[in-house]
Amino acid sequence: MKILIAGFQHETNTFAPTKASYQSFIQGEGFPPMAHGDDVLKLRDVNVPIGGFIQWAEAQGHELIPVIWAGASASAHVTKDAYERIAGAIVERVQAGGFDAIYLDLHGAMVTEHLDDGEGELLARVRKIIGEDMPLVVSLDLHANVTARMVELADALVAYRTYPHVDMAETGLRAAHLLARRIAHGKPLKRAMRRIPFLIPVNGMCTLVEPARGMYGMLESLEREVVSLSFAPGFPASDFDECGPVFWGYALDQDAADQAVDALYAQLVNDEARWNVPFLSPDEAAREAIDASRDATKPVIIADTQDNPGVGGDSNTMGMVRALLRNGARDAAVGVIWDEQAARAAHRAGVGARIRLALGGGSNVPGDSPLEGEFEVEYLSDGRFRFDGPMLNGMSGELGPTACLRIDGVRIAVSSIKMQVFDRNLFRVAGIEPERMKILVNKSSVHFRADFEPIAHRVLVAKAPGPMAADPADLPWRHLDARMRVRPMGPTLAALRASAA
Repeated sequence: MKILIAGFQHETNTFAPTKASYQSFIQGEGFPPMAHGDDVLKLRDVNVPIGGFIQWAEAQGHELIPVIWAGASASAHVTKDAYERIAGAIVERVQAGGFDAIYLDLHGAMVTEHLDDGEGELLARVRKIIGEDMPLVVSLDLHANVTARMVELADALVAYRTYPHVDMAETGLRAAHLLARRIAHGKPLKRAMRRIPFLIPVNGMCTLVEPARGMYGMLESLEREVVSLSFAPGFPASDFDECGPVFWGYALDQDAADQAVDALYAQLVNDEARWNVPFLSPDEAAREAIDASRDATKPVIIADTQDNPGVGGDSNTMGMVRALLRNGARDAAVGVIWDEQAARAAHRAGVGARIRLALGGGSNVPGDSPLEGEFEVEYLSDGRFRFDGPMLNGMSGELGPTACLRIDGVRIAVSSIKMQVFDRNLFRVAGIEPERMKILVNKSSVHFRADFEPIAHRVLVAKAPGPMAADPADLPWRHLDARMRVRPMGPTLAALRASAA
């Protein structure tokens, strides 16, 4: 076959402070940088879905027609300019024809300045050109907010099954197998979809622990009876009516598809209370980490989840830094604070200098502000590194001019480019050896666990001020379906509004 392939990934937190511009996708911001044409094929060995699909297609002798691959860190809306340029490149090549099938590597939670359902709109534009008969398969992130339009327009959607996302390339391979199954069947597969009636906190979705681990185990067991099953717990910060968790699946028989998806739905709804997540205040997390680290041989790790750039934070709130300082933490490190001006000031001053700064605090988050003080410049680098952890192993990364600034017993990795801490090398590029620290504060929610849990004495989750509410009930929803419960066992949005009236 000749298969057209492309990728366009963005996870949109509509409550976040910073939008995703075209330049964001050029840089990648933790994803591979934008690639065009044959350069897309260089992703074959990278742990992203299109990499797994490329490996399968080349092994099978299919001819690939690569168009574009673009991803950017989670943030507020994708600008209209960025969406239309990237989606436009895909649609323009689709219009040119000359292929037998299409594979798209998408996220599933993209909201733009002008569209609530970025992926659904892209699929609609593509389907209008290729008609009903050409196979179109799509891989999605585990955090996709899967819409009815997406399910209707694609022959098959398949989502990651791990969070941290260590199975991205494997998901591309599953998409390839679905494409082969669809072609062998000769007509569209039967499909089923069920929407869960409550939002799940991001921290409750980690597949290394229960209940998510058991949920995906049940999914894989039931999948033996059908063609494919997927579960996307959703991204609970995209303010539109179809935000939330979804099960869906495909089978040769409609009853089989319905029964499998219904069984998953019933299990999750019965276990609703288990999907709730407890959080610590910044001071509680700092004190608990200090106590636990006294006799520990490994660092205690605190997830600064509400400022995670992987879900739309700007990675510059200072709540956890202040809590560490207030409580007298020693041998603590925080990473990575995105503050280009501070990083450049450190580079101008040089290693060993002491400089006065107002560090971070640029997100205008209530309860947060820059940390003013005198910092010692301990280390400087150009910010270039390699990912050695499980998620993007072997890929190059860049934080721009980077510095380690120390204040009292706290070292702070400061970068010029925003990136989530899901690899230990984001500390090392700032001269901080994470294994030698008593306490590590990571600007991340769950992804850090893939590379950091092997060195962790304990993992704590802190709810310091930040742009991404760890509890979806804390968000000022406007467009969410009013019948949705805003957290497990919580009230519906309609009930919340009534109580506030």
